[in-house]
Amino acid sequence: MNSMNAMIAASGIAPAWWWLIAAALLAGAEIIAPGFFLIWLGAAAFITGIATLLLPLPDAAQFLIFAVAAVALVLTGRRWFRYTDVASSDPLLNDRTARLIGQVVVVVDPIDETGGRVKVGDSVWSARGVHAAVGERVRVSGADGNVLTVEAA
Repeated sequence: MNSMNAMIAASGIAPAWWWLIAAALLAGAEIIAPGFFLIWLGAAAFITGIATLLLPLPDAAQFLIFAVAAVALVLTGRRWFRYTDVASSDPLLNDRTARLIGQVVVVVDPIDETGGRVKVGDSVWSARGVHAAVGERVRVSGADGNVLTVEAA
């Protein structure tokens, strides 16, 4: 009797139920810490649990089923998300610089060839673009990383 079988025999719980418990725990972990990764491992554990419930599989076969199912599900999930357009009521939610395009902001450090700084809400951002003196108002026309591109308002 190998160590896994000894542990399972001591607990009194069949291997299939261990896999199904693992599936539930992984699904719960996905809810607590969403990243849309653990759900695929939970699904692989669920598949392994059902297969083990239906067939008397040795330990190696169980781990092989889990590994193959996990890799297949993760790759399928990644491909699906890459090619599926998910509609959002606020598509710029996580793109702060894109949200700023079109806003009129106030220059706090003069803008010249080397750049300057503008006040956006309660924060100050680096900016490049038209020459502007302190206190002038400029419009955000784009962004290059965290540096805003500005033009005359």
